Amino acid sequence: MDTDGTYGTDEKRPPRAGHVPRPAGPPPGLPPKPAHAPAGPGPSLADWLRTPRSSDGPGVWTYGHAPRAAEEPERTPTRQLISGALIALLAGLLLWSLLWNGYLGGFWLWPLYMFTPDSWAGTMPSVVASYIWYGLVVAALVVGFGRLGRWPELARRLLRSRAVQAVQAAVPARPEEGGPDDPAAWPQLRGAGLGEIADRLGAEAGSGRMNDVDYARITRAWESVRADPSRAVAFADSVRDKGAGACVHPSGARDLPVRAARHDLLARQVLLGAVEDSARNPYGRRGTRLALDPAVLGTSLLAVGPSGAGKTRQLVRPVVESLALQALAGQAAVIAVAPAGAQLGPDTAYDVVVRVGDPESVYDLDLYGGTTDADEAATLLAEAFVGDVPGIEVRRAATALAQLLGPFRTAHGRFPAVPELRELLDRVPGALDGLRTALEDAGQHVMLRELDARERQHGAHGDPGPALADRVALLDRPAFAGFFDTTGQGRPFSLRALEHPLRVRIDLPERGHADASRILARLLLAQFNASAAARADRSLFAFLAFDDASHTLTPQTVRGLQRLRSANAGVLLTLRTLDDVPEALRTPLLGAVGCRMAFSGVTTWDGKRFAEAWGTAWVETRDVTHRTVFADQPLTRAIHAFRKLVTGKAVTTDAVTVRQVERERWSASDLAHAVPPGHAVLSLTSVQGERAAPLLVRLSATG
Repeated sequence: MDTDGTYGTDEKRPPRAGHVPRPAGPPPGLPPKPAHAPAGPGPSLADWLRTPRSSDGPGVWTYGHAPRAAEEPERTPTRQLISGALIALLAGLLLWSLLWNGYLGGFWLWPLYMFTPDSWAGTMPSVVASYIWYGLVVAALVVGFGRLGRWPELARRLLRSRAVQAVQAAVPARPEEGGPDDPAAWPQLRGAGLGEIADRLGAEAGSGRMNDVDYARITRAWESVRADPSRAVAFADSVRDKGAGACVHPSGARDLPVRAARHDLLARQVLLGAVEDSARNPYGRRGTRLALDPAVLGTSLLAVGPSGAGKTRQLVRPVVESLALQALAGQAAVIAVAPAGAQLGPDTAYDVVVRVGDPESVYDLDLYGGTTDADEAATLLAEAFVGDVPGIEVRRAATALAQLLGPFRTAHGRFPAVPELRELLDRVPGALDGLRTALEDAGQHVMLRELDARERQHGAHGDPGPALADRVALLDRPAFAGFFDTTGQGRPFSLRALEHPLRVRIDLPERGHADASRILARLLLAQFNASAAARADRSLFAFLAFDDASHTLTPQTVRGLQRLRSANAGVLLTLRTLDDVPEALRTPLLGAVGCRMAFSGVTTWDGKRFAEAWGTAWVETRDVTHRTVFADQPLTRAIHAFRKLVTGKAVTTDAVTVRQVERERWSASDLAHAVPPGHAVLSLTSVQGERAAPLLVRLSATG
């Protein structure tokens, strides 16, 4: 990625100082790496496209989903059904016996006598007609007493393990193959008069040369043609020449090297798991599968769980992988920030991999976020350096930095590198004198006044300069030599490139430089908030995923999360505990995100915060009171005494009270102790405002 946000070319770039080039190609003796991952088991592309998709709420895996009833129908106990069926059977047999033996008279034979001629008496037709009439009467008795005894329901109950579930809405009909609505035949192109192009793409899909990414990418390209008809000729020529490889991603990739989760690119969803069939979940969602898509990720997601709960494997990687596939389809831009060594997929699954502190890293990180405005750069740096320091006002720190960044950029045409910024903050005489001389020679008297103001404020009460210098010193270490370069020698990645369908992974040196990693994480979050909102083209969904957001959040960045949903962007934040967030920010953070997720093993302290955020609900409770029965009659008392002697319990009667009470959806104790391993409680909110109550989910990205 070039500084201006364009993709890298074949132009040779000078390596970073200390960079050791890796050998090209596979190691000796090993076969070359395949260009694509082997096709896994599953439906063909045409079957995948024709499968109906329906949704009755946020987070529903729409692929083949059959909606359920909103409330559980009344379910008669099986024992009661059996007893009723037996009583109806006995009653039917008794009635037939009375009719057959004439105890009720011969009225039931009158229709037989009325519709048969007298000449049939004693003949074979009379016998046949009689038995037909007997069969009709028996059938009427079976139907009548069968309905009375609910025999069909009992048969379904015994033949199937569960009762038939009523659906709330009809499942969309499956399109006919070759029909006018068949998505595999590209009807949108035929409707626009591009039958030849549709035939070419249909042939590619039928022959297996097109995958789901190709379909989503070409569909996205066609949507851009509809928005700008001037692109129609280029689109048609590309499809005509390259088929399924048309409009390919600038990297040339048409799929990821490996997929660790199940994805549906037609609905832009990734499968996380299944909602437990438990009384804790709403009836309409029990047993359904749960997925995430940009419609809910656009409200941002906060996940809390201890180490080993599966946050990386079962949440972060599937979500990042889904957004990476959408980036290949030209629909999204994703940035994953994680400690070095996190399992977020191979390097070949990304366009840009920044390994901060690794001399072999090909890409660098732009400390100033690609901006040329000194005030904006100072605001972002101040948020990263001292946004978590109590007692230091970020606005004053931003002013102090701007008083140095502005003059330096005016004098040198660039922002200072980390060592130069540290010297300016430490008031090294040579650095300040050289900057002053350059400004005087250029006649920049306005910037000289800025520099003079910084010198007057140095050492005053509340001056943020020393704190800024201490934080900058954390980045001015030998491990980061050659990084954060501003001279144009390296290949810095800037978050200003969010207008491109990028796949980016940034590895932070958490193990050896924890404080520096936290500064960079705060800087990336602040830059993302600013860059996502400043995009001129917001058609791409921009997403930033933190594998560990501990000590990353500040008051300003939490406020910025609320503005992302209107900018078609979102953030994924994972924490081991809410204690990694300042106490004053815990409640605002839970209020700023639309999706909240508590993994198995959270503490009761964290559970209390989630319980408050999820609120209460009206539930129906049944209170059963056992009362001892006191008999007045001697015989009854003797029977009760004998029963107590046999069972060891007194004879009681039950009084049941049913009432509506308001209770927490999930209490702190339930979240801490009632969530099984491999599960999580998740609530969702879509960008449109649809909400899903907290659901107990069994996490399994491939199930």
